[in-house]
Amino acid sequence: MKPEEINIYREIQKNTEMGMKAIETLSDKVYEDEFARQISRQSLKYSDIRNRAMNKLLEAKAEPVHSNHLSDMMLKGAVHMNTLFNTSTSHLAELMIQGSNRGITQMCKVLNHNPQAHAMSTELAKELMDFEEKNINILKKYL
Repeated sequence: MKPEEINIYREIQKNTEMGMKAIETLSDKVYEDEFARQISRQSLKYSDIRNRAMNKLLEAKAEPVHSNHLSDMMLKGAVHMNTLFNTSTSHLAELMIQGSNRGITQMCKVLNHNPQAHAMSTELAKELMDFEEKNINILKKYL
């Protein structure tokens, strides 16, 4: 596997793990059942895409990204700070949309910096970006 593909799979892993951790942190603050189901479905899809990226990394005997406890704490701290005074569904949806936008931006950067990557890795990255776009459109109704 080319280093470019490894970079893409690692970014997919990092991106999806960030989404899952954000949802896990937010889920205690969700009081609307339909919204809770929606973000749970999103978390499952993130997990599926992450697992596929991890499998590719393991097949190539490439080192996956290891969780950074400091960045995990910063993410959780940011979520808690942003929801300290406002846990409305609208605000939570807005935070999720912002996170999805950051994820799309990061994936675009990685794809642009790794143009020699094989189609299989770029397809999974594009699937993740399409998923993020769909999430944004679904979450807009909660604003």
